[in-house]
Amino acid sequence: MVADSGPLLALFNSADHWHLRVLGWLQANAQATLLTTWPVLTEVCALLTRRVGNAAALDFLRWGQRGGFTLDAPTPQALPDALAQVLQISERFHDLPFDLADASVAQAAARLGLRHGWALRHVLRDGWLS
Repeated sequence: MVADSGPLLALFNSADHWHLRVLGWLQANAQATLLTTWPVLTEVCALLTRRVGNAAALDFLRWGQRGGFTLDAPTPQALPDALAQVLQISERFHDLPFDLADASVAQAAARLGLRHGWALRHVLRDGWLS
């Protein structure tokens, strides 16, 4: 499952109203593999530092290092195509609050053929991966 920043932020911020739901889902689905992207990592670390503190951002990175998530990163050779796809997705959803992290998640999911995504901030339109 590809994960946007919302659930990851909630997991490491006990004051977030989604925290217990996210934690409960992860505990109930311990076999699930969470895939995320560099833009999401950047967003999560920046927001955790601002909202909770630098220790929370470091805890998040340590969790990833221990296998909490899998990082999808394009190879240097694939980067031009990945950027073109991110731009195409961003242009398609220009009328929504859709940032680089969102577009990178959609691009990774489309490229890998993943049909399950985890986001809390907004509901994506039907067919967002097609």
